[in-house]
Amino acid sequence: MIQFLEETGSTNADLLARLGAGEPVREGDWLVARRQVTGRGRQGRTWFDGAGNFMGSTVVRPAPSDPAPATLALMTGLAVYEAVLPSCPDPTALMLKWPNDVLLNGAKLAGILLESSHGAVVVGIGINLRAAPDLPDRKTIALSDVTSPPALEDFAERLAASFDTELERWRNHGLELLLRRWQAAAHGKGTLLTVHDPSGERIAGEFVGLDASGSLLLRDSDGKTRTIHAGDVVID
Repeated sequence: MIQFLEETGSTNADLLARLGAGEPVREGDWLVARRQVTGRGRQGRTWFDGAGNFMGSTVVRPAPSDPAPATLALMTGLAVYEAVLPSCPDPTALMLKWPNDVLLNGAKLAGILLESSHGAVVVGIGINLRAAPDLPDRKTIALSDVTSPPALEDFAERLAASFDTELERWRNHGLELLLRRWQAAAHGKGTLLTVHDPSGERIAGEFVGLDASGSLLLRDSDGKTRTIHAGDVVID
């Protein structure tokens, strides 16, 4: 079920409130806002509210037998990539960037925010279908900059289906398949990256892939391979 709201503060906050109140929130159900006035991105950033863009959230309830919940960021990125891909005139222009960004022509097209509560993970997704914000620290783009974007309702159905497919694969086929497919959709090995980790350290190096847990592997200028578990990544 996809529930559309004309306006809300944040679809993630709405689902977190429902979970906190003990309301039933089923996997596979989505909350999608036509206008979101207090949307949030990673590390407390404000998420841009553009008319006609996709702004929605869903819930995953990880089981003990599932892969680590943190890898849902990679799974969600792949689901967004697969949902956007049919609309791209040049499929090679669409690319994943660790841990949870989708880029188009090298600019930020989509962002993902995961928040845990009461044994569930709320997955929030924002995609610039019709408008992109001007940000001081990164390039942004909307799908409308390269093609006529799908209607919000149609895209929501497509994304929900893609998410269901990737969630089933994540659960039943483990991380090896996910990581292989994710890396095939990401920037190539040897790409120069800079990571700003949560402690404030700046780490630069060449992308050499992901480890078995989905962490980023960087080879620095000394030839040492660093394992990155969290941080903001910039393609140099």
